[in-house]
Amino acid sequence: MNMLIRLLVVACLVLPFAACKKAEAPKVEAQAAIPLPTSSEQKDWKPYLEYKLTPHMGGITSSPFVYFLPKSDVEDFAGKYQRQLEKLEGDLGRGIIEGNMLVFASPDSEKEVEMIEAAFKSVPAGSMKGVKVIFIGTGVLGERVKAAVEPAGVNYIFEEAK
Repeated sequence: MNMLIRLLVVACLVLPFAACKKAEAPKVEAQAAIPLPTSSEQKDWKPYLEYKLTPHMGGITSSPFVYFLPKSDVEDFAGKYQRQLEKLEGDLGRGIIEGNMLVFASPDSEKEVEMIEAAFKSVPAGSMKGVKVIFIGTGVLGERVKAAVEPAGVNYIFEEAK
């Protein structure tokens, strides 16, 4: 009986110390900065866009709508611009609901901004609450985008292209 009591006392003293081992915090690896692509190829922009968008994905329930225009010197740029504008206008016309993200990036940011301004003119005020709009470009153009999209009630996020 004495032996049993001693074992219980020892177990009571050792068990709390064994259970108190703190769990190690998960190691967060910092993602290396990805430089701004210089090409017009969308495939070259994909890793850069993932790098820029990952911090903003909280609350997003589906894949982002990404609108990308190549440089204006590529073959059939006018056609690509027109198709992208029609796609954006169609998406906005159907309605973008809360939990979605629209992303705008281009090596020709000026034309991208013109497209955004044209498409958002017909969006009813306050109709896109809970939708994130991310523009990747320069600060001056970012202010133009902000003025064009904020009346729709979006959560506007500017990411500097660098």
